[in-house]
Amino acid sequence: MSTVSTRSRGGHSLHQLEERQPGDIEEVVAPGEDDPAVIEREKQDPYLVEWDGVDDPGNPKNWSRWFRWWMTGLVAMLTLNASFSSSAPSGIIPELIEDFGMSEEVATLTIAIFVLGYCIGPLLWGPLSESYGRRLIFIIAFVPYTLWQVGAALSHNTAQILVFRFLGGTFAAAPLTIAGPVLADIWDADTRGKAMALFTLAPFAGPALGPIVSGYMSLAGVSWRWVFWLLAIFAGACTVAIIFGLPESYTPVLLVARAKAIRLRTGDSHYFAALEKAEVSLRKRLSMILGRPFKVLFMEPMLIAITTYMSFVYGCIYLLFEAFPIVFTEGHGMNAGVSGLMFLPLFLGGCAGVALYIWGFNPRYERYMLMYDPKPVPPERRLEMAIIGGPLFAISFFWFGWTSFPEISFWSPMMAIFPLGIGITLIFLSLFNYIIDAYLMVAASAMASSTVVRSTFGAGFPLFATQMFEKLDPRWASTLLGCIAILMIPIPVVLMRYGAYLRRKSKYAPTN
Repeated sequence: MSTVSTRSRGGHSLHQLEERQPGDIEEVVAPGEDDPAVIEREKQDPYLVEWDGVDDPGNPKNWSRWFRWWMTGLVAMLTLNASFSSSAPSGIIPELIEDFGMSEEVATLTIAIFVLGYCIGPLLWGPLSESYGRRLIFIIAFVPYTLWQVGAALSHNTAQILVFRFLGGTFAAAPLTIAGPVLADIWDADTRGKAMALFTLAPFAGPALGPIVSGYMSLAGVSWRWVFWLLAIFAGACTVAIIFGLPESYTPVLLVARAKAIRLRTGDSHYFAALEKAEVSLRKRLSMILGRPFKVLFMEPMLIAITTYMSFVYGCIYLLFEAFPIVFTEGHGMNAGVSGLMFLPLFLGGCAGVALYIWGFNPRYERYMLMYDPKPVPPERRLEMAIIGGPLFAISFFWFGWTSFPEISFWSPMMAIFPLGIGITLIFLSLFNYIIDAYLMVAASAMASSTVVRSTFGAGFPLFATQMFEKLDPRWASTLLGCIAILMIPIPVVLMRYGAYLRRKSKYAPTN
């Protein structure tokens, strides 16, 4: 069976490019490969190693279906691990204050500073995975990440625990950054949407489950250190799963391995993979890693608007970790364990949002694919979910706030979190897919800059949440958030109407 093709990756059709996700995009515009001279030379080079047709068994998209679902579940579990770790200390804050003499603001930093690490990680792990592969970066990130949890468990002062939390967040950003591209590596366009929708549950399940687990551990009287020992055990188990159950899935790296095998077998050193020819200076590589994401962000008004909306929503998720104790623990007299259970509707709402996507919006999108064939579906069709999710998100805050009186049953503010979870899921699925579709050739950079800004909001909101909910009281604090959410609702509506025009004016967004 032939293992060499004269068609370079630069020769993929536009239709193929239109269906790609972030991981696929960077395969097309890997460092140095956007040089027309390089592309033309590779087209004519008979020694370029590629997949032997669409049915090549080495291509991750041709691996057995059950194994690809195993990989989907595994990367979702890695993401759940990271998001669970971010919120886990919320149930042991009183113990940390007592043991270390922290102020409440400093204790809140154990959550915020972990999320702050998400701002650094994406700038490292994403580009590195596009040079050295997904599997190696997962291992490089998770081994130290496990050790940072051990360090937090053994901390003897405030500085130590904050440093280990920051390092933990930086390394935990690996699955948040790489998991999506892994799914793009292994799934075709038809199934990828469903896999991504199910995967989306992980970032919401983690923050919702963290307070429940740590709250009941605190209620059981175990030391706060056991929360971090639990995180270390969880991270260690995931590390073992990566080593023994997660193969490399990034096509350029796999083709490098194939090229090396051919050279070894034939003794002919002329065979090469495209990634091996991508020689980039250190200065250019640093510019691509650190500069391009923010260059794309600051030059694109559409991306700025979308990132602002997603960042506000993301910040509100972490703000709830400070708001819930005020409403449910202080207002309704719940203990830490039961108060943690109030996060459960957030997760259930996320499940409902995913179900709505799979059985409602996805079939509708498949009809759009038939309608627009052979052209790709306009990215603006992705915004329908956000137009529904936005009002749900805003209404939930008014509902939550104005039923938070102690004399009103806790069931009412608790149930307000269910539509909040639906709204968050629909907004994120909608805007996430819009960024991918609209910024096709630079989607990875667009997503990286969006993730950094979003994480900044996630780290910052908890720092002022307690003061806001105590000084304004839960009613007016929630009203303020609901009003800001209302101001965000027109963003997808405006893009739905004028997005095609704005994309024609954009340097980075290809038009249909």
